[in-house]
Amino acid sequence: MSERSLPPPTLERLPVYVRVLDDLARHGESTASSSRVAELAGVAPAQVRKDLSRLGTYGTRGVGYDVADLAAHVRRALHLSDAHRVIVVGAGHLGQAVARYGGLRARGFEVVAPTDVDPAVVGRSVDGVLVRHEDDLAEVVASTGATIAVLAVPPVAAQGTLDALAAAGVVSVLSFVPGRLNVPDGMAVRVVDVAAELQILSFYASSP
Repeated sequence: MSERSLPPPTLERLPVYVRVLDDLARHGESTASSSRVAELAGVAPAQVRKDLSRLGTYGTRGVGYDVADLAAHVRRALHLSDAHRVIVVGAGHLGQAVARYGGLRARGFEVVAPTDVDPAVVGRSVDGVLVRHEDDLAEVVASTGATIAVLAVPPVAAQGTLDALAAAGVVSVLSFVPGRLNVPDGMAVRVVDVAAELQILSFYASSP
């Protein structure tokens, strides 16, 4: 099965498996059963086996999976073996926090350009990278080779910016802008609504 045709729930679990396998490797475990991976990932063993079988890997009966090989296999499925260049659109507090987050580089993602429209921000450096003006978005994408963008702009500007990113050739976007967006053809968008997640947690925090 092509990675493009992976069911979304399976795709969403693959990064969890990468984290689990990396943790196992750091603790010196060279092999792991599906039950062990499932326990650490918080899913059922049968689900782990089904997800991994979609990638063409089945482990060895009585032994389990080779941790290093399986981690490499899942990374290839997620195309993490390639370095990904990322632009951050909106260099306010949230955008700057994302641009400075060291965990991105450790996982193969390089922030190559924050952008903004605020003259007080444009031209400044964020973690050693120059903030460019959003009017130059197409040129920034072309010159950096970025294919992924983080969207951290005000809601009123979100749709226009998303369309501009698509026109510039960006194919994947992580949006921190709440609300519905009309996603251009050929683009994948993931939305993180921090306030909504906190509102859900408030329910659990207030439950007896």
